[in-house]
Amino acid sequence: MTRQTVIAYWLIPSEPAHSFFQRIINDLAGRYDAPVFEPHVTVHVGADRADAAAKALGKAAQECELVRLTPLGIEQSDEFIKTLFVQFAMSAGLRKINGIIRQAANDSSHYELKPHLSLLYKNLAAATRSELAASITVPFSEIPFDSLQAIRCVSPTQVRADVEAWELAAARMLR
Repeated sequence: MTRQTVIAYWLIPSEPAHSFFQRIINDLAGRYDAPVFEPHVTVHVGADRADAAAKALGKAAQECELVRLTPLGIEQSDEFIKTLFVQFAMSAGLRKINGIIRQAANDSSHYELKPHLSLLYKNLAAATRSELAASITVPFSEIPFDSLQAIRCVSPTQVRADVEAWELAAARMLR
C-alpha cells in the first residue's frame, strides 16, 4: 500500500468533553505505551496542500456553526487508527462541513465520512479491546465541537511514529 502525506481535517470537541476525552486518551496511552493525541473527529482527508487547507477551514468557519454530535457508544476494531473509539451518529452539520471542506480544498479524494473519535491507537488483542470498550461510558448525550484543525500526516497512519509526526497546518474556531 502506498503511503503519502495528506491533510486530515478535524473537528475538535468543546469543553468539558475535550478534557474528558483527553484524560481517557492520556490514561490509555500511559497504560498501553501508545501515542498521546488531541481528541478529534476526522471530517475529511485530502491532498497535502496547506494553502487549500487554510482556505477550506476559513470557508467552513465562516459558513458553519458549532456542530453537535450524538455518541452511539464505544466500539473497537483491529484497525490501528480505530483501536478503541466513540462512534457518533451522522448529522446534517457534519455533512455540511464535510461538503464545504471537500469543495473549498478542491479535493476529489474518496474519503468516506464515518464519524468517530479515537481513544487509543495500538494493536491489541480483541479480548483486551472488548474489555476496554465495555469499561468506558461517555457521560454526554450530545457533544459540541467548536473548532477545526487541518493536520499534515502520513496516510495510512500505521504506527506510533506516524501519530507523533502529525503537524498542525491550520486551525479555525466555528461561530
